[in-house]
Amino acid sequence: MTYADLSPWANHLWQSTVFAGAMWALTLPLRQNRAAVRYWLWLAASVKFLIPFSLLVNAGSQLGRRAAAVSEPPQWFFVAGRIGQPFNTSAAAPQAVAPPSLNPVPAVLFGIWLCGVAVGIVFWLRCWRRMRTARRAATPLALGLPIPVLSSSARVEPGVFGIREPVLLLPEGIMERLTPAQLAAIVTHEMCHVRRRDNLTATIHMLVEVLFWFYPLLWWIRGLLVEEREHACDEEVLRSGSDASVYAEGILSVCKLYLESPLVCLSGVTGADLKKRIAEIMNPRNIRNLSYGKRILLAAAAYAAVAGPIVVGFVRTIPVEAQTAPSPRLEFEVASVKRWVRTGRGMNVGVSISGPRVTISAMGLTGIIEHAYNLKPYQISGGPAWIESERYDIAAKVEGESAPSMEQVHRMLQTLLADRFQLRHHRETREMPVYALVAGKNGPKLKESSPGTEESFGVTGKNGLMQMTVAHGNMEQLALQLSSSVERPVIDKTGLTGYYDYKLSDLAPANATAPDSNGESVFTALQEQLGLKLEPQKGPVTMFLIDHVEKPSEN
Repeated sequence: MTYADLSPWANHLWQSTVFAGAMWALTLPLRQNRAAVRYWLWLAASVKFLIPFSLLVNAGSQLGRRAAAVSEPPQWFFVAGRIGQPFNTSAAAPQAVAPPSLNPVPAVLFGIWLCGVAVGIVFWLRCWRRMRTARRAATPLALGLPIPVLSSSARVEPGVFGIREPVLLLPEGIMERLTPAQLAAIVTHEMCHVRRRDNLTATIHMLVEVLFWFYPLLWWIRGLLVEEREHACDEEVLRSGSDASVYAEGILSVCKLYLESPLVCLSGVTGADLKKRIAEIMNPRNIRNLSYGKRILLAAAAYAAVAGPIVVGFVRTIPVEAQTAPSPRLEFEVASVKRWVRTGRGMNVGVSISGPRVTISAMGLTGIIEHAYNLKPYQISGGPAWIESERYDIAAKVEGESAPSMEQVHRMLQTLLADRFQLRHHRETREMPVYALVAGKNGPKLKESSPGTEESFGVTGKNGLMQMTVAHGNMEQLALQLSSSVERPVIDKTGLTGYYDYKLSDLAPANATAPDSNGESVFTALQEQLGLKLEPQKGPVTMFLIDHVEKPSEN
């Protein structure tokens, strides 16, 4: 685990905090309205911690893809996808990612969080088991209520226990200690909790608190939830016709005689600031109904909270995917697709073009997709297991006698994949681990190209070591090439806009086992030879997601 792995959690935390601040701002003009309205606003602030905005943004992206034709992003010349293979290994990549993976701080933080979650779960389970034991030992009472009423020997205040099948637990002897009018008011209060499903909503907030136990804001929200919940029930009791003084005396009697409920999700009668509650019961405010303007404000806030992230995802997708019209359909004049069968002569994997003929040998479907769409392996996701395990030989011919361009081959392969493999796909932008290409500590060691220098790119090998030579190349091209070498997207953040001549020498090949294979990894060579380095970060990556694919049809 690295700091980059923690960044989505940090983003979610501050977004939820801003959302809670917005809910607080909405409660200010509603102070003279029903407490139930403010309660639901605070519950929305709590539930937001369980729902990242990124889920809604992704939903908007899905809608955007359906509304726009998917275009293929431009890539550097075709050879760039293959050059990295000689030193494109897991032996090189760990040298760059090892420092963050070995950093103990994120792992320690995760361990502390996990311990806090475990403590919270144990605490609530112990309280819940205690109340369940009290319920099992209780005896039924006949009070003519729509839910079962049980008399419990536990000295706990009257409360509603359970979510799916709630029961009202009354402590033994309460009927002798309260007057009939007081008891009726207390029971009315508890039935209000049942109608509002307060046990369910309190359980949801308990879950949020267990997951985000370290965040004091949620403790504050819990207090506000309990306060508004009890005020809402108090308002309902007084609205039902109960005498305010009788109701207040009943609450005070319960406080004197019984203990407060140990569970927030067991709705009792003595929660919140008791002194403030009694004062408001005895001197009730003039509760106003929601005005037309406030209803519009609440509706607009709800719409913005849900639709806003969806619109962001939709708008973000449309410009990327709709800016280029779909290319005209190109296809091979004739194409044969056969499953590759292993022979004793070894395996020759690759793509070759000889005049009008295009041949693909012993290549898996993912490799064919890479060639057809100019992708890197890390960009492809989805599909059944056989797209990796089964290999195919493709022999195709284009119309005429001239050799096709590489762009034409790509488009013809795309048509073949759609027709013969029934390939259906979509693109999606995801936050993924990337490398940023930046200048080293002492600055870049690059030589600018002379005017008129012809662009060239080459890779040679000698004594088991590789050498990459580039003339008149820019940093964007270098970043694209390095993406193949380190199996991760590389983003140019050097700030260099010119064209340069450079060479990377003595690069170690993939999985080098020969004794004299003492070359440098691409990470070390970049720093020592070019004055550049790769820094692990998180960044947006366009993914190619396979929605549907089938084994090829008959020739």
